[in-house]
Amino acid sequence: MAVTTASPKSRRKLSPRRQPSAAKLRSAPRTAANQDAVTLEVEGKKVPVSRLEKVFYPATGFTKGQVIDYYIRISAALLPHLKDRPLTLKRYPDGVEGGFFYEKRCPPHRPDWVQTVPIWSERNQAEIAYCLSNDLPTLVWAANLGDLELHTSLAKGQHIDQPTMMVFDLDPGAPANIVDCAQVAFWLKEKLEKADLQSFPKTSGSKGLQLYVPLNAATSYEVTKPYSQSLAQALEREHPDRIISRMEKRLRAGKVFVDWSQNDRHKTTVCAYSLRAKEKPSVSTPVTWDEVRETLKKRDPDRLTFLSSEVLRRVENFGDLFEPVLKLKQRIPTS
Repeated sequence: MAVTTASPKSRRKLSPRRQPSAAKLRSAPRTAANQDAVTLEVEGKKVPVSRLEKVFYPATGFTKGQVIDYYIRISAALLPHLKDRPLTLKRYPDGVEGGFFYEKRCPPHRPDWVQTVPIWSERNQAEIAYCLSNDLPTLVWAANLGDLELHTSLAKGQHIDQPTMMVFDLDPGAPANIVDCAQVAFWLKEKLEKADLQSFPKTSGSKGLQLYVPLNAATSYEVTKPYSQSLAQALEREHPDRIISRMEKRLRAGKVFVDWSQNDRHKTTVCAYSLRAKEKPSVSTPVTWDEVRETLKKRDPDRLTFLSSEVLRRVENFGDLFEPVLKLKQRIPTS
């Protein structure tokens, strides 16, 4: 699969010095008790890892060791998007063809250097200590647990009711596909631009496309959720044969579901640069509007499908295309 190269030339490349490789990590001798385990020294911290040769993606032979290596190599671009955001682990201890489970509460057996943040849970009527993946050792530790997918809050832990962004998840119902999502993305982009809001696309790493609207200003879900719903409903009224904004799955066949409900304190979205637990090691990948436009023009869904090796090359060439989502300040119109 060819890597598309449409990108603003002004994008800052990430310095190679900020992209650690697995070769730079030193491993301790294996113990007699567990010949399958090693300890990696990562930024001065000792991180135990095990079963590195276990195949996590059988279709391609992609191993657990390669999962950890990917997260190490992508960390310069990835970590800023994880920083200070409560992390829900989605663990696949036996790979993508094994079972999985979500883990909101940070595992009690975590190393003492793994940071956490307490978040009040209405369901549990108690605070839950979520993991914060703020550094490379924590990222490696989580990957060793089989946390293939990184799901984060739209808000930071210290201000959990103040989202820093608004998101639209465009989910195609068969036979619709990501090409149909590309068309809907442009319709949504136009509406956002009329409100003086810039948006940034990324693939879900699965079958859909996502639009992020950076805010980085004081707001709340009481503002972002109804506003995103109103835009989704407006699109459905204008294109009823192509778009659905309601949650019922029975209504989605051949249409693109514009999921506005992700704009909620209790929801998470897959983080930029996260692997996905699909047949191949695909990645939720930031893309340019030129790439989305070319996909729509060529009617080729493969143009918006990227595997881990391709994403590493993209970041090396383009830097972090999603960096503006972290910094751009915008306000949702009040009328």
